[in-house]
Amino acid sequence: MAAAVYGRPHNGTHHFTNSYQHTDERAYPLHRPGHNRTAKTAHCGEWCHQAAKHSRMVQTMKEKIRQHDDCVKASECPLNKPFVADAPCINGKAGEYDCNNIDLLAFTPIASLGSTYDASDSWGWTDPVTNDEIAIIGMMDGTAFVQVTVPTNPIVLGFLPQTGSNNVIWADIKVYNNHAYIIRESNDHGLQIYNLEHLRDYYNAPQQNVRQLTHDFLYDEVTSSHNVVINEQTGFAYLVGTRTCRGGLHAVDIKEPLNPRFAGCFDEDGYTHDAQCVIYDGPDANFKGKEVCFNYNEDTLTIVDVSDKSDMKMLSRVTYDNAFYTHQGWLNKEMSALLLNDELDESRTSQKNTRTLLWDVSDLTKPVLKGSHYAEMQSIDHNLYVQGDEAYLANYCSGLRILDSTKIAQGEAPEVAFFDMVPYCDTSVAGGVAFKGAWSNYPYFASGTIVVSGIETGLWLLKGTF
Repeated sequence: MAAAVYGRPHNGTHHFTNSYQHTDERAYPLHRPGHNRTAKTAHCGEWCHQAAKHSRMVQTMKEKIRQHDDCVKASECPLNKPFVADAPCINGKAGEYDCNNIDLLAFTPIASLGSTYDASDSWGWTDPVTNDEIAIIGMMDGTAFVQVTVPTNPIVLGFLPQTGSNNVIWADIKVYNNHAYIIRESNDHGLQIYNLEHLRDYYNAPQQNVRQLTHDFLYDEVTSSHNVVINEQTGFAYLVGTRTCRGGLHAVDIKEPLNPRFAGCFDEDGYTHDAQCVIYDGPDANFKGKEVCFNYNEDTLTIVDVSDKSDMKMLSRVTYDNAFYTHQGWLNKEMSALLLNDELDESRTSQKNTRTLLWDVSDLTKPVLKGSHYAEMQSIDHNLYVQGDEAYLANYCSGLRILDSTKIAQGEAPEVAFFDMVPYCDTSVAGGVAFKGAWSNYPYFASGTIVVSGIETGLWLLKGTF
């Protein structure tokens, strides 16, 4: 069948406009044997509306809110810092910031992004028509879109207000087929969908007052969500941490970006905090070509075959020592191993140095923990992604850390570069074990520009020199 790209037939191909997996155009049948796109019902009915019970996230959120409120009272959230551009890393410093093998291209403060509140998650989009690179960053009251094609001269294109009834810091963005999909923990927010092609009208045209944008569609089968996960190869979004599906995978068919349809639930293992969903192409021959989600479920790594949305099947569920909050993780490029971060272990044990767990997942039914990488700094880990041979870690108080992901099978992941945009966190003492600093990063632009979102500060554009 012909897939619609930019609103016109495209000869049976599907264009990965901003995939973290592909940057080219290739044939891919969105309807495949064994990949069921038909839900039992077009809506998340009464049977689906079951919230998670005894989720650890409830207490974690309360703890973060307390820290944030203290930060606001101290006039440190947000921090009013000036715009900076073109600060290379020389002799361990890029301006005032400690660094190794990473240059600072530009920093844009929150006030210039159209908000007066703290920032959270970040993502990116490459315009398939113009090749412009667009950074996307969430804040408590909405989402900002920034043209970073010339990374030393970022241009704020617009700000999309959130649709919920309260301002909260937790927001997440992913991109599929030139559309941004935005969730947050705000009550009644739903899933905002914004056609990124609208931004072309604003390229290279900054305004003193940031433009206010309007979403194109709101999917309201959920109220609040903690994360949105998208498999660009199949055209499915998975909303996690919602008040549906017992907090597990809430699958949405987004093949038609502005006509999302509920596709099914996976709730067997309760609350899912984050996930990565792929067409599996790793060493386990039993699941080659299947759609598989690697779920981070508060105290376990839970792997699920989601090929049939009416009958998603758990393949394995494993925990580990000091599993205080299994937060997020990412596969290596061979899909044979993954890195996993636990968000609370540094604050709950005597080991305060950042721990990144290294897993062998060559057998999807029997994942094996091979070892852990311990950073020199004392800092909580947050979101990480893998691009090529490197893993890009946003570690709150110690900023962006880049690890070599080629030795995970040997239980090793040595650090090759870092940029610490959080000098106000002392990572040599337990004070570094706080929910401040770097929230997330996006390392998938072809230019090599790395997007990092700073909670109290704003948008950071970096580039590795290793």
